Amino acid sequence: MMIALHKNARTTPAVRAEIAASSESAAVLAARHGVTEQTIYKWKRRDVFTDRSHSAHRLQTTLTPAQEAIAVELRRTLLLPLDDLLAVTREFLCPAVSRSVLDRCLRRHGVGNLNALKPQQPKPAHKAFKSYEPGFVHVDVKYLPQMPGESCRRYLFVAIERATRWVFVQIKRSKTASNARAFLKALHKACPIKITRLLTDNGKEFTDRLFASREREPSGQHEFDLLCQQLGIEHRLTRPRTPRTNGMVERFNGRIADVLNTHRFDSQEDLDSTLLRYVALYNHQLPQSALKSLTPLQAMKQWYTSHPHLFLRRPYDRPGCDI
Repeated sequence: MMIALHKNARTTPAVRAEIAASSESAAVLAARHGVTEQTIYKWKRRDVFTDRSHSAHRLQTTLTPAQEAIAVELRRTLLLPLDDLLAVTREFLCPAVSRSVLDRCLRRHGVGNLNALKPQQPKPAHKAFKSYEPGFVHVDVKYLPQMPGESCRRYLFVAIERATRWVFVQIKRSKTASNARAFLKALHKACPIKITRLLTDNGKEFTDRLFASREREPSGQHEFDLLCQQLGIEHRLTRPRTPRTNGMVERFNGRIADVLNTHRFDSQEDLDSTLLRYVALYNHQLPQSALKSLTPLQAMKQWYTSHPHLFLRRPYDRPGCDI
């Protein structure tokens, strides 16, 4: 049993019980235990040898019990914040009440936390991404912090394959249509999977949807669209102002943001190499719960074993070797 003793206590409950049961004089007991004779008499008069509570027997409050009950009921019924409840209490119950007195009153009666009194709204259930065979790629662009010596910010083009969570990134100095086209060419060359569908937002680097016609339909003549047609890729667009539609790549961008926020970069080269190392680590070493604790490369190999027709070539963990 845990016993809380005063930090300056010279006796324990066992010593106090011994004092109470002793027939020796108070002077002898006081000299033996290093306490005063008044302490000896105190413990001889008591039947319980633990410390009593040091809480005040009478609370210093300007509110009567009836006024406290009204304030507590107002808090529960109207869900008033402390300052609003203070104004009501001063106006109709007790003009002299202070904010701290009212706060202590609410805490004593278990209504100090206003959020705990509000009805709890059920959290929306997390929706898992719809399952697809390999070939569906999400693409997005993320701003990078401007490093010393740079005249403008740069951009990270990110692509993530939905079924395997395999990621490909490139850093560009601007998010133009030509850079988006160059990124898609590099992605098509690097990805072992046949890319059949590609999802992007409505940025000008990907589409002319918001500027093509009154119906807000892409014209199909944007250079990114033309390259998709050339490569046999269906280019899909998210609805305007709905980034959650492209949530898979947004989640990975959150990982990139964590890397940027938890590292100090000495130069642009340091930033670039850190991001590329992280992507390599993510693809080859980090198991994903969505992939049943497989890494993206392991998941890709499993798909290749069961569905080789979905691939342009066999996926390798490292160039020139298969492990």
